[in-house]
Amino acid sequence: MTAPDTGDRAPGAAADSQSGLATAVAPVLTVAVSLLGLCLLWGLAANAWPSRAFPGPGQVWQVLLAEAANGDLFYHLGATLGRVAAAYVIAMVVGSVIGVFLGSYRRADRFFSPWVILFLNIPALVVIVLAYIWFGLNEAAAVGAVAVNKIPNVVVTMREGARALDPGYAEMAAVYRFGPFDRIRHVLLPQLQPYLAAASRSGIALIWKIVLVVELLGRSNGVGFQIYLYFQLFDVAAILAYTLAFVAVMLVIELLLVQPVERHATRWRRRPA
Repeated sequence: MTAPDTGDRAPGAAADSQSGLATAVAPVLTVAVSLLGLCLLWGLAANAWPSRAFPGPGQVWQVLLAEAANGDLFYHLGATLGRVAAAYVIAMVVGSVIGVFLGSYRRADRFFSPWVILFLNIPALVVIVLAYIWFGLNEAAAVGAVAVNKIPNVVVTMREGARALDPGYAEMAAVYRFGPFDRIRHVLLPQLQPYLAAASRSGIALIWKIVLVVELLGRSNGVGFQIYLYFQLFDVAAILAYTLAFVAVMLVIELLLVQPVERHATRWRRRPA
């Protein structure tokens, strides 16, 4: 009796491993090359048009390092990220509950649809100003104003998701006597996942932009406050430094948190070979 020959499997396994590594590294390299090309284009434009109002990447990088060295950058980034996280959680939870409710009950949807349209079309600046006037220049008013601006968008997205639910799965859950938790986990959330992902991704992009306006108008810290401060000093390099630092943080969150969570949530879907 001879031992099975496994010599042909090792090269195949090694090839699969290398292929998987290349697949994982390729998107990162693509993003790096793309950003490098953007920086080169930026540098060429800054050299062609030398002006204090249009600093090059080197100047912005120096300011970024200086702000990071004295601790101001991390302090203000932390304040802004805290507001973004709080407003995001509130908007997603409240908006998802309302959206699923309206999508599931037509009478309620017909009654509250004008409300949704009204809040969708109220400018964010008006909501922020009114929140500060009614509740004062405090943290609750700032976070609440941002959440109120985002909730209608989440409602609309999740309402469409609830309308698209397959009633067959609800009947199956009734036949197998699923409890409320099992219904949410195994029937509702898997069908709503694409809509949750869409609302989540657009929500992060919208919320952090509104947070900067909130900080500019009524907060004493945060990236928006720093941008307003350096706007008064006409320091464009510092404005770009804080802006790019926060954008970089949001890109890291997208690549290391949002996309992995989305892949994990959709792991049950079979992809074509």
